[in-house]
Amino acid sequence: MIQPLPDGLHAFLAATPWQGAEIAPLAGDASFRRYFRLRHDGATAMLMHAPPPHEDPRPFLDVAGWLEANGLRAPRILLADPAAGWVLTEDFGDVRVKERLDAHPHEEQAIYSGAVDALIALRAVPPGPFAAYDMAAYLRETALFTEWFCPAAGLEVDGAGWHAAWEEVLSPLLARQAPGVTVLRDYHAENIMLLAPGDPRGEQGLIDFQDALVGHPAYDLVSLLQDARRDVSPTTERAMLERYCANTAAGDNFEADYLRLGAQRNAKIVGIFTRLARRDGKARYLDLIPRVWSHLERDLAHPALAPVARWFDANVPSAVRAAQGDFRALAHG
Repeated sequence: MIQPLPDGLHAFLAATPWQGAEIAPLAGDASFRRYFRLRHDGATAMLMHAPPPHEDPRPFLDVAGWLEANGLRAPRILLADPAAGWVLTEDFGDVRVKERLDAHPHEEQAIYSGAVDALIALRAVPPGPFAAYDMAAYLRETALFTEWFCPAAGLEVDGAGWHAAWEEVLSPLLARQAPGVTVLRDYHAENIMLLAPGDPRGEQGLIDFQDALVGHPAYDLVSLLQDARRDVSPTTERAMLERYCANTAAGDNFEADYLRLGAQRNAKIVGIFTRLARRDGKARYLDLIPRVWSHLERDLAHPALAPVARWFDANVPSAVRAAQGDFRALAHG
């Protein structure tokens, strides 16, 4: 069903160079935001509608400005009315990393090298004026697993033990996190755009960064390399880890912290995808859980994750953990 254009769209564009533009709706994401491509006099722009009270575009504008000021390739803001939820930006086009690699898998290491280099550049600048990715934030996110996935799977679990296990696993990481880096938090193949070759401002563009926090440098790296939406080859994952460590002061514990945050993020994602299916009717996200679960199991095998691994052994039966092929029943469980 084609949705009508949001109220206020034409009023927002009135008396601007984009008045009278052709408006083409684009596919949305897991939020209430909607996106449109505008075409006018041979030029294009992207229009985001982030309607209050469900959405607030001000964090997007703040992070975009900070990234731009620090040499990262965020879209330029052309026009904004945050109170009404409207943001007009530079158009990065349609070529995302995921679709490019679906068609040209031999380019994987070259493209991921560029994405890792952006994280190296991000680490080289002081963290932005954003909230801390602290223990409370990590635990709120891991709680999504027990709040959404476990009930949907018919599991009665030890919630206090889950909380305690994650505190034990993440406490050593927090001591190494300071002073922190800007963490984009959703840095993956569907949120990195491939721009025109030779673009002087960079050939990879960033989107969907409005939830940025100041946290551990391994977080965005594991978001990129343990992607819920595409399989990154083990060879590429290893090469990119080595590339990052060779070009930063990563430290001896970096890989263990990478796996800690991989497990934390993957447990959160399983909870979020279950919530999207059960609460929001977006069952398609359940098809991504097997890949995420596979990442999670691999992370749990590291000794740094032993407390959380023991919790899984005690609370999540092997039959559930082996159900890699089909989690669609969770939509109605």
